[in-house]
Amino acid sequence: MSTTFDLPVLDDVRLPASDPSSSNGRKVYVETYGCQMNASDSEIVMGVLRGSGYENTDKPDDADVILLNTCAIRDNAERKIHERLNTLKYFKKQNRELVVGVLGCMAERLRGQLLEKELVDIVVGPDEYRRVPELVDTASSGNKGIAVKLSRVETYDDVVPLRTEGISAWVSIMRGCDKFCTFCVVPFTRGRERSRALASVVDELRQLGDDGFREVTLLGQNVNSYRDETSGHDFADLLAACAQAVPDVRIRYTTSHPQDMSDKLIETMAAHDNICKYIHLPVQSGSNRVLELMNRTYTVEHYMERIRKIRELMPHCALSTDIIVGFCTETEDDHERTMQLMREVGYDGAYMFAYSPRENTKAWKMGDDVPHDVKNRRLTDIIDQQNQIAHDINQRAAGTTVRVLVEGPSKRDAADWCGRTDTNKMVVFRHEDQRGYIIGDTVDVVIERGNAATLFGVLA
Repeated sequence: MSTTFDLPVLDDVRLPASDPSSSNGRKVYVETYGCQMNASDSEIVMGVLRGSGYENTDKPDDADVILLNTCAIRDNAERKIHERLNTLKYFKKQNRELVVGVLGCMAERLRGQLLEKELVDIVVGPDEYRRVPELVDTASSGNKGIAVKLSRVETYDDVVPLRTEGISAWVSIMRGCDKFCTFCVVPFTRGRERSRALASVVDELRQLGDDGFREVTLLGQNVNSYRDETSGHDFADLLAACAQAVPDVRIRYTTSHPQDMSDKLIETMAAHDNICKYIHLPVQSGSNRVLELMNRTYTVEHYMERIRKIRELMPHCALSTDIIVGFCTETEDDHERTMQLMREVGYDGAYMFAYSPRENTKAWKMGDDVPHDVKNRRLTDIIDQQNQIAHDINQRAAGTTVRVLVEGPSKRDAADWCGRTDTNKMVVFRHEDQRGYIIGDTVDVVIERGNAATLFGVLA
């Protein structure tokens, strides 16, 4: 199923990038922690600041403003921020006028606690990024500032994110989440779901294509629930419109919720060559009992039916997932059910975690009753199994030819270059300069071998 859209190019109502003559001479350094949404948000913050005359820098000791864009999804993520704030005391001592700010989900969750730290000057939640320049100016005058109010309408539709390099871009299409999984703080830190206008997203992709970007990832806490309230278009409609608007640009998306993975969406993916055949579909657990406790709103049977539909229409589609072990009351039988589901699906990749209780969630009240050593053992079980599954899948790719979007030299050996397939596989191949390809081109690579994380081959 595919729908054709005749979309207008929107008038340019977005915040303009500053030119050198409008610079205020102040430099901003941003560190980003957590998911792709946070990376996208950092680009939005820099877009807002640049519109107010600030310049970005990649050196904290060269900055007038240091901002940490934070994640609150797990306790370990928050510990990293506290540790980083301690190290930033050095820069504060070197420059007493330095403004230090904490942005994002952790700012929303801990607000007052962060502002009590002598080092922190401003605390800004995910829906208040437009106020960052104002709060920085206030902090420069010696007054701390906080802005963490959640919004039901903010999508930053009119802000041009500051993207400085690369061939791939993130585009946020919606914000917030309405699912209220019992373990998750996102609805409390990012608010309720609201979506950008379809035409606005398509217009941004057109501009990215014109600017030389070769791959775009559409982002949302649950992109499958995207809906343009004015036109009534859903996420499948948006995906089709984007694919038609930029046929030479690869399109990815994340993250999906199994309840909202519709036949229409799967059919739309199958119908367009430039929509990457890769789906990140978090399952979290292979036990229906645990899924109900998590309020995931689907069963294992529903999940597996979605997998079967994906395989039917896109046999070579790669799949990845999220898994939490050690959730409240999880038994050895629950754990084995998760292991069995992993073997049955055969994931190409997975993000695997031990359960970390978060305050203010419903699961917090259930109690963290699975011992730490049991969690660690179960986590090791699923990691070892997933590594073997991914290794076997990649080994079977030997002898096939894949299309690779060239990203540039490999970090391990500059004589090797690397890139990704549309199934999100990293491919390393020996660089042949005389072939005349450059970063951003697509090349054919014959796969010779693979391990759990990477494919290795030669140019066809």
